Amino acid sequence: MTALYNDIIFGPVHSRRLGLSLGVNLLPTSSKLCSFDCIYCECGWNAEHRGGARFNDRAEVRRLLEQTLRRMVADGTPPDVITFAGNGEPTMHPDFEGVIDDTLALRDAICPAAKVSVLSNATRIGREEVRRALLRVDNNILKLDSAFDPTVRLINNPGGAYSVEEVVEQMVRFEGRLIVQTMFLRGSCGGQTVDNTTEREVEAWLRLIDRIRPRQVMVYSLDRDTPCQTLEKVPREELQRIAARVEALGIPCSVA
Repeated sequence: MTALYNDIIFGPVHSRRLGLSLGVNLLPTSSKLCSFDCIYCECGWNAEHRGGARFNDRAEVRRLLEQTLRRMVADGTPPDVITFAGNGEPTMHPDFEGVIDDTLALRDAICPAAKVSVLSNATRIGREEVRRALLRVDNNILKLDSAFDPTVRLINNPGGAYSVEEVVEQMVRFEGRLIVQTMFLRGSCGGQTVDNTTEREVEAWLRLIDRIRPRQVMVYSLDRDTPCQTLEKVPREELQRIAARVEALGIPCSVA
């Protein structure tokens, strides 16, 4: 069953990819707000969670994050990472750069060993203030689920105009200071076949990875409930074969 995050600060949870992760939700706590409507989103469909859309106040995010970090450090369990995720796309917050500034200052003062990560669908990386903020965090993890626009429309359902080519051009501008994350899956949704694991898909995706040259790639498959119930998890062995092809390009790749 899909579910929203009902708090501004949530967790900590043990992340497959990041370790002990304290989550930060900049999106509304009672609704979902995202520029994608992914068929695999653990928060469910956008249409199911409309209404009450209000970004969380920067000062309130800072207050609650400081409170939680101080408590975790006092308890001897500081987080490995502070992760911006939650009920949609965090970079949509109108003061995203300011929130990142606050978070980095708190991290440096309270738990300097923790990393700051942002999970983003990369739809707003063309905005200079978003790009600046992402370049300051330890892990800016940007989504690229396919090299083909029709497949992205099928899997990610972007709102408004979306072009893989334009997103990749913006990723190249990061000059390797990014992590690319890709969800591999197959099955069907809404009567349409879904599969970004075909040789055509993987070959084209690898060409883009080689062009972007990120410092790391993360590949993964389904692990939580999805709004579309007819999707299939890709076996780990298959993900490992894809990862080996990424590493053959001289780029580290993790499988989760």
